[in-house]
Amino acid sequence: MTVDGVNSDGWGVLAEPSRRSICMHLAEGPRAVGELAKDLPISRPAVSQHLRVLKTAGLVTDEVVGTRRVYHLDHLAVAALRDQLDTFWSRALSGYQDAVTTQSASRATTKEDP
Repeated sequence: MTVDGVNSDGWGVLAEPSRRSICMHLAEGPRAVGELAKDLPISRPAVSQHLRVLKTAGLVTDEVVGTRRVYHLDHLAVAALRDQLDTFWSRALSGYQDAVTTQSASRATTKEDP
């Protein structure tokens, strides 16, 4: 699925630096758009657009508090991304270990052959 021409999967959405910054701020706690905009080098409307993309991707949720909309990082979505990253690194390190073991066995066999 795409939103504003951006892939809405979590990794694709987080490829944009402003969205990563917004998520870093939300990791510290819930914030309204105005609070986020004060801490970022982008305009308030740009923050709102990025939040919409993050919300569509399921990375943030929002709630109405009085006259403001407060955004929260969705910790389940972040945990799912972490699980994907852990799986990726486990497979990569396992593949590296297999390659090293194979190479070591190959060298040992080569040394034994006269």
